[in-house]
Amino acid sequence: MKIIPVIMCGGSGTRVWPESRESLPKQFIPLVGETSTFQSIVKMLADRTTFDEPIIITNIDYRFRVAEQLQEIGATGMIVLEPIRRDSGPAVATAAILAAKAAPDAVVAVLAADHVFGDGKAFMELCREAGESAKKGAIVTFGVKPDHAATGYGYIRPGELRDETGVRKVAAFVEKPDSATAARFVEEGYLWNSGNFVFRADIMLEELKRFEPDMASAAEEGVAKARKDLDFLVLDGESFAKAPKKSIDYAVMERTDKAAVITANVGWSDVGVWSTVWRLSERDESGNSLRGDAVAIDSRNVLVRSNGHLAAVVGLSDVIVVATEDAVLVANQSHADKVKQLVDQLKARNRREATEHKRCYRPWGYYQSVDMGARYQVKRIVVKPGGRLSLQKHFHRAEHWIVVRGTAEVTRNGEIHYVHENESIYLPIGCEHRMANPGKIPLELIEVQTGSYLGEDDIVRIEDVYNRA
Repeated sequence: MKIIPVIMCGGSGTRVWPESRESLPKQFIPLVGETSTFQSIVKMLADRTTFDEPIIITNIDYRFRVAEQLQEIGATGMIVLEPIRRDSGPAVATAAILAAKAAPDAVVAVLAADHVFGDGKAFMELCREAGESAKKGAIVTFGVKPDHAATGYGYIRPGELRDETGVRKVAAFVEKPDSATAARFVEEGYLWNSGNFVFRADIMLEELKRFEPDMASAAEEGVAKARKDLDFLVLDGESFAKAPKKSIDYAVMERTDKAAVITANVGWSDVGVWSTVWRLSERDESGNSLRGDAVAIDSRNVLVRSNGHLAAVVGLSDVIVVATEDAVLVANQSHADKVKQLVDQLKARNRREATEHKRCYRPWGYYQSVDMGARYQVKRIVVKPGGRLSLQKHFHRAEHWIVVRGTAEVTRNGEIHYVHENESIYLPIGCEHRMANPGKIPLELIEVQTGSYLGEDDIVRIEDVYNRA
């Protein structure tokens, strides 16, 4: 029997701000290497002799990003959308219910989309070993042998052998410790809790019904009343909202007598903070990791990443510098775990930069603000080949589109116009309009908005091929 992989892909990744934000979180960003961690996980699961096609559980806001990233690497999967975030417990319950539809005793591997496995082949072999133990009723978690006394991970104390596969019973789960306790844990052979699991679908459902019956019933109802939307399966919102917001660790793993652990020496990391990104990245002889338009002189052990602006550091050590188009982070490596506190403070001040990037992705492409004043805004818009914006109108703004690359098919009050490079079209307030890219290359244009109110909520969608109307 093949293992059904379930990829949890709904987190917001605030600890690696400013590159990761709620509008585009870390699992979709190439933090380490040239592909995103989500894409790397999907590629690792491509062996169809071991794994079935993946089930991807994500937030409804990320649906098109997931679909696009799968398409980029030529992969497919079942994309399941949570209408509301309820933590990992309800998500795992949903995964078990969907897997049980294929076979009640189906073996499921739940993996986080923002984790890195340095040795993918070794991890696949571990999945097979964990699967054998899961078939016998164990809920197996991957415990990572620590290479330092980390305070940002939970720990597992392994117990006696459970079976001949080398899987051990879990003697105890321990929350994130302080530095002294973490050092003691490493000496005593504790393992990091990776948060990845392998189990039989019916066993997990039994334990959920035993410990969290409301969670299990809410997930079952959410799946039973789910609806198809394009290529996505959308869980019923009213039903899923009844599920208690709780992690699978608290819901099941720390309470069940079926918990087991297998040691995973596979180069695992959850890429949770910038200091971890530095540790996993290529570095020069001075220990510096430079990415993008970045320069370092007389510096050691620095991480410098820049997207669009030159970032230069001189005479620094153990420092993180991350520059995006609208924010710059400078932090000491030893304080990397405090970035989340910074983001929380920015949210409290209602700073847009806390959650949104300057570039906003849409299913048809993206737009980016270039300049803004009291009664105007200038945007750069890029539409993918075949992309089509919604048929819409505005009550407070007029728009002027200037094409700089490609050809735009513009519908204005029912009439179709083709606008080529170095041509433009005017869209007065209140007119019904839409734009599409009928060509084979990306369509690029400059949009100039003028009016009394320029907010994105001044959009009345009349029709939309992406079902956002």
